[in-house]
Amino acid sequence: MSTDISRYTITAALPYANGPVHIGHLAGCYLPSDIYARYLRKNDKELIFVCGTDEHGAAINMKAQSEGAQPREIVDRYHDIIRNSLDQVGISFDIFSRTSKEIHHKTAQDFFKTLYDKGSLEEKVTQQYYDEEAGQFLADRFIMGECPNCHFGEAYGDQCENCGTSLSSTELINPKSRLSGSAPVLKETKHWFLPLDHLSGKIKDYIQSHKNWKPNVYGQCMSWLDAGDGLQARSMTRDLDWGIPVPLDDAEGKVLYVWFDAPIGYISATKELKGEAWTDWWTKDDTKMVHFIGKDNIVFHCIIFPAMLMEHGGFHLADEVPANEFLNLEGKKISTSRNWAVWLHEYLEDFPGQEDVLRYVLTATAPESKDNDFTWNDFQTRNNSELVAILGNFVNRVQVLMQKYYEGEVPQPSTLSDTDQAALKEIEEAPALIGESLEKYRFREALSRMMNVARLGNKYLADQEPWKVIKNDPERAATILYVATQICAQLSQMMEPFMPFSAEKLRTNLGLESLGWNDCAKQEFLAPGMIVKAGGHLFTKVEDEVINAQKEKLEASNTAEAEPSYEALKGEIQFEDFLKLDLRVGTITKAEKVKKADKLLHLEVDLGFEKRSIVSGIAQHFDLEDLPGQKVSVVVNLAPRKLRGVLSQGMILMAEDSEGNLKFTATPEDMPNGSVIR
Repeated sequence: MSTDISRYTITAALPYANGPVHIGHLAGCYLPSDIYARYLRKNDKELIFVCGTDEHGAAINMKAQSEGAQPREIVDRYHDIIRNSLDQVGISFDIFSRTSKEIHHKTAQDFFKTLYDKGSLEEKVTQQYYDEEAGQFLADRFIMGECPNCHFGEAYGDQCENCGTSLSSTELINPKSRLSGSAPVLKETKHWFLPLDHLSGKIKDYIQSHKNWKPNVYGQCMSWLDAGDGLQARSMTRDLDWGIPVPLDDAEGKVLYVWFDAPIGYISATKELKGEAWTDWWTKDDTKMVHFIGKDNIVFHCIIFPAMLMEHGGFHLADEVPANEFLNLEGKKISTSRNWAVWLHEYLEDFPGQEDVLRYVLTATAPESKDNDFTWNDFQTRNNSELVAILGNFVNRVQVLMQKYYEGEVPQPSTLSDTDQAALKEIEEAPALIGESLEKYRFREALSRMMNVARLGNKYLADQEPWKVIKNDPERAATILYVATQICAQLSQMMEPFMPFSAEKLRTNLGLESLGWNDCAKQEFLAPGMIVKAGGHLFTKVEDEVINAQKEKLEASNTAEAEPSYEALKGEIQFEDFLKLDLRVGTITKAEKVKKADKLLHLEVDLGFEKRSIVSGIAQHFDLEDLPGQKVSVVVNLAPRKLRGVLSQGMILMAEDSEGNLKFTATPEDMPNGSVIR
């Protein structure tokens, strides 16, 4: 490991305190950050591992409104649920704070005031929607309406979740207030903006100094910076009645934007943990700063938060932002609103004592470079075929054989064969290999390399057959079990970052303490004469009925949340209105992603008489390589418009089910391009 780093500041994204955390959150940032922190501690590195609940913003108000409760009741309830479930699954934070604490309010207000006093914020009067019935300005998420791009009827005021287009609330067609259901009116209001447009040069220099970042992180940042309209000034305040008051005399009724105050939560939590020494962890160049997040937080942690820190001055910016992609569930996007999720606190109730099984499966399937899928069948297979049949089987066989032949006492080996020496050399080299993967944030690869040690042990025992050898060559059998016991001991150390509960159990059975990572680069952990206890099975088989029960529970809860499943009919039109549409058959010839928009694709469509550029919000439903050659139905007489700086000259017709899944409308393959659809 690098020797010029004195300390590590590790942060994990603050979970919103408007609901429990699910396995997508765990796989996205909490599990990888914990594995990394545990690895560093085992290397005797000085570090802090910081997190806490994010307790402000419109989402909290909306949850409170839906339950007829006060925001404080909501955040108190979910802070406890989130903290307890993350603790039970072994996420080893040094502090898990909350942004409603006084120390955070003061830290965020002081930060804002510093930017204000330095002239880093721009005061602007803009028009914002106001609900006259509710008597308040509406934050973006309190407004819904028809998307001007795809005409989805329930787009939010900041983004259409159907096509992925970023919006401003004033772009919505027929906007409605989510508070009263009435049509809001535009009203002038004053806010303070961070001029990202003026800071883009400094931000770009910072991003380009980290070309070693994961491609998904670096690529998304550069797409924002290189987009045609570039970065825009962003308001750092909101008109809300729940949040941190803006610390200015002329800002009554205004609070700090949640994405201004939330990342400052890392700093305030460090102050709470370290007192006046907090600056060592946030300002010194010999500190390594690592932010673990999901891909939806990349722009905030890599562009907006660094811009805030740059303008404030004196802060050390993030060195690494190893963001993961999204974890899907049984082939569908995890949806909290439809209850399509495996909630962590419910898993812990349903699978007591099996925290490490979930940690193992989520690490093995982590969405490190692309979205991945969790299924209950895969959970069962990995538990039964890998944890039970490989790792657990090897450990149990060694412990049973040691009790049977030597009453648990590690035997004295005789001359080591080439096979023995090769096995011992492999366990000696394992820490360096696993550590290399962890330092590159390749947690799936690291876990696989750890499991290779268990595979080595299984193969070694199967090939050497000490239960047969002992009849004719007791000395050789003793040597075999001496070597097998050393492999067990190495596993008890290398498992620790990934499966801490099982590692501790195994070390207890072997009579070992947790060793430093580099101290594990050796061949003998248990000297002859040491005692190995009969430990029992580390893992137990998961039966079909348990998995079937989880599937039924998921489907039942989802059905209850998803009804009614049909979108309301739109208003009646005349036949002449339909005749205005010009629908044609086309073939997609090219497909590429649109910069700075996760859900948009730029398509080239051959209409026979010409080729058209069309932007479509289907990126999360299809693989790019599957689209060229696809026959599609196209509305060709829509007025052209630019989306994310890309010209769109039509719209692809899609069919959407009640769960938001898209498919192309049926278009006969033998119809030539340009054919009219009537």
